[in-house]
Amino acid sequence: MMPEQSPKLSPIPLRERPTCSVSEACQTIGIGKTKLYELIGSGQLRTTTIGRRRLVLVSSLLQLVAPEAMDETIGAPSEQDSPKA
Repeated sequence: MMPEQSPKLSPIPLRERPTCSVSEACQTIGIGKTKLYELIGSGQLRTTTIGRRRLVLVSSLLQLVAPEAMDETIGAPSEQDSPKA
């Protein structure tokens, strides 16, 4: 008798996830773990810890690599929207 197979879930796109692993963050932006931990230590990248596992906040990761894109996504006024004096 064959064991029941659980349905395969499609992976959630990174932008739609609240967190990612340290390894996923490194692969996503193309840096090593040492540099990633430097960014975390300097406060440029936010993380959370669940148990012993450190997870990188995806919003923080996206803000680091594309700050102007995050402003538009969040709805913050951009330079184009501000009135000219």
